[in-house]
Amino acid sequence: MTYAIAAAGTGGHVFPGLAVGEALVAGGVDRDDVLFVGGTRLEATVYPDAGFPFLSVELMGLQRRLTVQNLKLPLVVKRAVDRITTEFERRQVGAVLGLGGYVTVPTGLAARRVGAPFCISEQNAHAGLANRLMSRLATRSFGSFPTTAGMPRAAWAGNPIRQSVVATVDRSEARSEYGLERDGPVVGVFGGSLGAKVLNDAVTDSLSRWQSGGIEVLHRVGARNAEMATQADGVDGWTVISFEDRMERFYAACDLVVARAGGAVAELTATGTPAVLVPGSFGSGGHQRANAAAHEQIGAAVVVPEEDIGRLGAAVSELLGDPARLTAMREAARSFAKPDAAANISAVMRDLHVG
Repeated sequence: MTYAIAAAGTGGHVFPGLAVGEALVAGGVDRDDVLFVGGTRLEATVYPDAGFPFLSVELMGLQRRLTVQNLKLPLVVKRAVDRITTEFERRQVGAVLGLGGYVTVPTGLAARRVGAPFCISEQNAHAGLANRLMSRLATRSFGSFPTTAGMPRAAWAGNPIRQSVVATVDRSEARSEYGLERDGPVVGVFGGSLGAKVLNDAVTDSLSRWQSGGIEVLHRVGARNAEMATQADGVDGWTVISFEDRMERFYAACDLVVARAGGAVAELTATGTPAVLVPGSFGSGGHQRANAAAHEQIGAAVVVPEEDIGRLGAAVSELLGDPARLTAMREAARSFAKPDAAANISAVMRDLHVG
């Protein structure tokens, strides 16, 4: 009984895919029977390192402007469909999940060719182009929000997260491991898996204000900004890490998190972490702005648009000075959480599996 999961590009696609793969294994599926499909970016390292078989195909996205590059797209998609179909037939794949992004299209078409049920999972409040298109062919559609623009049939399942993220971690022990004070306020900051320059710059601009208020900063700068660790050497109250593979420890150490509004918002709700969200303007249809607005509406987050990034320092100081509001934000975040999303989606895939 082989399953296939297509997720590629950024951590916002890749790690939810990994969470479902691990949930399938936890449900009794052999790890070798969970095939991941992607390109050559983050997924090409993450899935093999986790012990899963991985099929790499050439990927190309539709450019939203007139360009000759788009003329190559049909051929690239056809080659990918053919390659994926061949592998699906060889492995006798009986259920397929797409997590959005370019790879979802050829994977969904290959699933249709081999007669395997095809599901899609959307991480954002506004569905991306690939999921909007492929939802018409999907057997089941899952959304991370109560409603998903562009996918009216999507069931609210939540965004899949790894179970390790919601593991109980002692706050004092987590802070001690980072070298933080055990009792003072701590703000955690991170962008995507590679980091976010606008957030990194905002931290350096706000440091003196936060330091004067006794606020410590736990700053995950991203792999491409690792050199910032030397900038933080000797600076009191500023702890810089390039990457963290134990995010449960990161959340346990923080009273408040400053982050983008991509797939990580599911981790914030699952861990009951109050947040200041700075949505990026990139991506399909302003999806991060919609994600941030949904969390602000329920009271789990405060939104600071990029064009108002100068307000970040004051917003953080104000929230950390209001314990009652932080408590209310934690409760609101947990009320929105779907920590069993990966397990529930994997269960549907097992129920739908053919062959």
